Amino acid sequence: MTRALWTHLAKELRLEWRSMDTLVSMLFFSLLVVVLFSIAFEPRGEFSRQIAGGVLAVATMFASVSALNQAWAREIRHHVLDAQRMAPSPGADLFLAKVIANFLYVSIVQVILAPCFFVFYNLRIVGQGWLLMLALPLGTWALVVNGVFFAALSIRGRNRELLLSLILFPIFIPALLAMAQATTAILTGESDPTLWIKLLAGYDILFTTVSLLLFDVVFQAE
Repeated sequence: MTRALWTHLAKELRLEWRSMDTLVSMLFFSLLVVVLFSIAFEPRGEFSRQIAGGVLAVATMFASVSALNQAWAREIRHHVLDAQRMAPSPGADLFLAKVIANFLYVSIVQVILAPCFFVFYNLRIVGQGWLLMLALPLGTWALVVNGVFFAALSIRGRNRELLLSLILFPIFIPALLAMAQATTAILTGESDPTLWIKLLAGYDILFTTVSLLLFDVVFQAE
């Protein structure tokens, strides 16, 4: 946690605090997904717990993509990205700052969304509820770290929003499945979510390491 990382992180949080664009758009999309699924399936009782994990994972994914598409938008304007390249700090600091900032945004949306989610789906936690504090952050980190990396990779594309979705969704499928299965197992109490949580942890370690190693190459590319 270098000084440059904290500087980048403070900048990201300060800009978001001034506009609230990312948080508002993410909250809107996630609420829309939750409401639409609740209308489509009319969840009641045990069935609501069976589908809740998947709905939560999908809501998080779609809400996050709307923000990840704009992860590098500010750097494109006024040649800020060129100035970042000339800075003496490594690109990994900027990358980690954006990952942490977007992780915080998604986590805030999840906290706000949780009461609505439990009300719409008539949920109660049958399994070990504290494991949600592992499954959800690990799944969120997997989405954000890949999203920020591939958003930087597709930054010069003409249709970078579409390109990001085409690249990100297939790679995120294992983490999406693990997040949905772990959440469902915790809500229903019918199986042990430990294996899925371990899979998420391994996924996070692997893709975070790869992204950090490769980011400077992507960042410095013309």
